[in-house]
Amino acid sequence: MFAATNPTGYAQHIPGPEVLFCDEHMLAVHKPSGLLSTPGRGEHLQDSVVSRIQTQYPDAIAVHRLDMDTSGVMVLARDIHATRALGLAFEKRQVRKIYHAWAWGIPLKPEGQIDLPLICDWPNRPRQMVDFEYGKAATTLYKLLEADSSANTSKWELSPLTGRSHQLRVHLSHIGHPILGDPLYAHPRALVCATRLMLHSCEIQIPHPQTHKIMSFSSTPDF
Repeated sequence: MFAATNPTGYAQHIPGPEVLFCDEHMLAVHKPSGLLSTPGRGEHLQDSVVSRIQTQYPDAIAVHRLDMDTSGVMVLARDIHATRALGLAFEKRQVRKIYHAWAWGIPLKPEGQIDLPLICDWPNRPRQMVDFEYGKAATTLYKLLEADSSANTSKWELSPLTGRSHQLRVHLSHIGHPILGDPLYAHPRALVCATRLMLHSCEIQIPHPQTHKIMSFSSTPDF
């Protein structure tokens, strides 16, 4: 199902991002895997969704991020009011997010909830880790979509109710089902059986910053 190559060995040319929706207040785009959401520190980390989108929409502002290796739907604001409104929607958990992932192993229960508090693993950053004493609450709902017993892999639908860094990746890894191709949290067998991190933001539902109508944006994963 998946090629055995180094998941960090991305092609030099990464296409996109693709605009899924645009009005005067906000944008929704498809972010490709291997592209930063926002520019990082240093000249070599300037290429990102935001920097590319701003060549066409100079007013675009990121209101959330996807990990560099994650693909899928990402939302951007186009003015100060929209930035505040969309940011507040994320803060108040008014945003519904659905991800698809291929993971190692097959869960015993076809659906359930993962509640594991997370904190930065500071000496090994950007890694995050489960910490029951100091970690911040993190909750993920999951549903099994497909299972491949011959390859010992499974496809999951994931709905994070909180937005902690690397939440889905750490949660699945901690319960013994690391996401395939994850260079930070997968064991070697799960790491080498995918050409990339097999995690995709399939859908975001969010109130429009001006009309407050619930907007739904979707993107189909290529795996």
